[in-house]
Amino acid sequence: MDFANKPVLDGDLVTLRPIRGSEGVVLNHSLADAEVAVLTGSVNSRSAELVPLEAAELTRIYQAWAEATDRMVWAVVDRATGDIVGEAVLNDLDPTNRWCNYRIWLAVRGRGYGSEATRLALDYAFDQVGLNRVELEVFDLNPRARHVYEKVGFRHEGTRRQVLLMDDEWIDSHVMSVIAADRR
Repeated sequence: MDFANKPVLDGDLVTLRPIRGSEGVVLNHSLADAEVAVLTGSVNSRSAELVPLEAAELTRIYQAWAEATDRMVWAVVDRATGDIVGEAVLNDLDPTNRWCNYRIWLAVRGRGYGSEATRLALDYAFDQVGLNRVELEVFDLNPRARHVYEKVGFRHEGTRRQVLLMDDEWIDSHVMSVIAADRR
């Protein structure tokens, strides 16, 4: 069990397309979004200065991810414009116990892209790969994402208290999952 099969997944709003190494530079522009960095806990201050990675390093990282069989990284493409608007990732694969982690970030919010991209990724994980469980972690400071995850079937499993220090304030995170039986 692995992510060797890297399909293109089409929805009404977005297409999930396997990432190409050369697209790391494009995605880095969105990764440098201060709001995304805060919501994902990538920084410890809302005023942190984001330093983009060098193009060669990004290309190397994304090329390795594109070829990896223990993770699936998709570019989230806006079907109306053809623009890359983010990435969706299945990673930390445990093939023995048939589960993995999920994460997504988008440069645009409030258009339904996250819900659709997450549904497409879950369909792939359960229906094509044969996973039993997909889990994620979401911070208290990102209620919009938690709402999306609940809407597409993730259930709250527990709270990890005070796991992120943001501007001298402790932030909790929440572990959520969806299992194959939930989708029947």
